[in-house]
Amino acid sequence: MAVERTSRLSEEIKRIVGDIIQNELKDPRIPMLTSITDVEVTKDLRYAKVYVSVFGSEDEKLKCLEGLKNAAGFIRKEVGRKIKARYTPEILFELDRSIEYGMHITKMLQEMKNNDSE
Repeated sequence: MAVERTSRLSEEIKRIVGDIIQNELKDPRIPMLTSITDVEVTKDLRYAKVYVSVFGSEDEKLKCLEGLKNAAGFIRKEVGRKIKARYTPEILFELDRSIEYGMHITKMLQEMKNNDSE
């Protein structure tokens, strides 16, 4: 039962935070190509770790993460307003590098394939 609840809450927070980032935040450090890839809520529902994927250079990613951390209070307030829960989880932002890693693996496999065909 508890796993199902945290899973539903994670998906709802993912939807709400994505909407807030796209439509409500006006920080120039946060590019339009910012997406929420995953949200993990702790069992006690006190913390939500939000994984963010940013398309751009490493400097742009770090600036985006800084902007999101500065807006965490506003985002938490909006999440609390939109969901009905006893506690509104504290929002923690992390960069998600899984897409970059997947592209790196694909590139390596393609190079191996090209070397084998030669």
